[in-house]
Amino acid sequence: MAPFLLSLKLAFWTTVLLLPIGIVIGRVLAYYSFKAKAWVEALVYLPLVLPPTVLGYYLLVALSPNHAIGKSLGAFFDGPLVFSFEGLVLASLLVNIPFAVQPSQQAFASISQDTREAAWVSGLSSWQTFLRIELPQCWLGILCAATLTFAHTLGEFGVVLMVGGNIAGETRTLSIAIYDSVQAFDMGAAGAMTAGLLAFSVIALVVMRVAGLQIHRGR
Repeated sequence: MAPFLLSLKLAFWTTVLLLPIGIVIGRVLAYYSFKAKAWVEALVYLPLVLPPTVLGYYLLVALSPNHAIGKSLGAFFDGPLVFSFEGLVLASLLVNIPFAVQPSQQAFASISQDTREAAWVSGLSSWQTFLRIELPQCWLGILCAATLTFAHTLGEFGVVLMVGGNIAGETRTLSIAIYDSVQAFDMGAAGAMTAGLLAFSVIALVVMRVAGLQIHRGR
């Protein structure tokens, strides 16, 4: 139960903290063109193609107390981030950026420029247009982003193991608990935990599929 609750806690904070960032980045990528856009998109979507252990290694090095970044963050959080829950959250934010950005970007891109210009002509500011016109039309895409981020965080293994290790009650998430159960030949416990993750993943995919169809019909 403890690994499950820890995974839920990690997924919750990752989703809550990352979703606003994903909305902002997705909107910028959907509406604006600039010279470095291809490079920005490459960096945003890099975790999709980079092996988790590679990303986990670089995060482990960067967050180490011997590194300038890790030393500075350690002073801010009053302790080293490696092998800690706070370090897991930071690692999860970086790993899940593409899952928060891509659905948001597609949702904002589905809003025609004519709609936004009509809002401006009607006297709405850019901020008012964002709140009253764009967000209501993008809520399905944002729901997809939240669902995908939450589900992927629950199942993340490589980066979590590299950065957080396997500390009971602190960094031992559900995916690591499954690995430990298999290593101990406790197939009953491993089967129960994997069945739960499988069920949640299927539900997440159904939600995304339904939301995607609604977005497509709304265009």
